[in-house]
Amino acid sequence: MTDSLFAALAATAASVGSLHSLAPDHWVPFAAVARAQGWSASRTARITFACGFGHVTVSVLLGLLALLFGLTVFEAFGRRLESVAGVLMIAFGLGYGLWGLRRVAGDRLHGHSHAHYDHVHEAGRTTAWSLFLLFCADPCVAVIPILVAAAPLGVLKTAAVVVVYEASTIVAMLALVLPARAGVRMLRGRWLDRYGDAAAGGIIAVVGILVARLGW
Repeated sequence: MTDSLFAALAATAASVGSLHSLAPDHWVPFAAVARAQGWSASRTARITFACGFGHVTVSVLLGLLALLFGLTVFEAFGRRLESVAGVLMIAFGLGYGLWGLRRVAGDRLHGHSHAHYDHVHEAGRTTAWSLFLLFCADPCVAVIPILVAAAPLGVLKTAAVVVVYEASTIVAMLALVLPARAGVRMLRGRWLDRYGDAAAGGIIAVVGILVARLGW
């Protein structure tokens, strides 16, 4: 009975981890920013991995806190975080898009690439950290009852369920992000090269609107 319950919970964790990663907010931002900033496949993978790890780890921590202090309170807290995730993504997209427009304006004003924007703001690093914090603030509440159900099975089996959930989420994100990055890299054009950051910000903001409206 214990083994069958563990198998069922592990399968559920794998399903939740992989299926919730299909939502566009889990892969579109990475592909869009990678195209705009010219990230390599390896850098895109590293940043996606880090953001996915932060995302699932916060989810697991909420599940562990739910074990200690009660399921209802932390499920409600997690759902509140989920409810603002779309708003945070909209804000990130708009902010990133405006930064891209400002950068273009600086290029036009001075007639060349404006080193101030690249050096002071360190766009790539700042963007990566912003994405990491954004994903940490967007837990997956669906994993909390799975962890609560796994707790009576003991520490090792609960930890195994956690590993299955984390691995399935991160693998699914990578499986979506890397082909999407490769696809958008095939899009060429002077306008896209010049306004790539602004376009990426707009796309991310639209994804945030969809998340906020549809509750993904």
